Amino acid sequence: MTGAKSFEEHEAEHVRLTILRLLERQPAYQANDSIITDSMARYGFRVSRDRVRVQLDWLAEQDLVRLEKIESIVIATVTGRGVDVAKGHAVATGVKRPSAV
Repeated sequence: MTGAKSFEEHEAEHVRLTILRLLERQPAYQANDSIITDSMARYGFRVSRDRVRVQLDWLAEQDLVRLEKIESIVIATVTGRGVDVAKGHAVATGVKRPSAV
């Protein structure tokens, strides 16, 4: 099948949405990569910190998050557009659209 997404592509889209939702729910709209990695397990994703950082970099390239590096920690802050995508008010190619329910 041409044009069909691989499992890895589907999973990456879900991981990206989950990261945006996690950040959107934080009081300051931000969290560090260690907290994000630990939180992903609650949503059924067993991902490494390195993989979380790869997805954070991808989200930053799309202007959905801003990243700040402090020593060995990466702090991610969701942007206004990222909040809109997390809530389903905007669409970003490569990020799973949240269900209406």
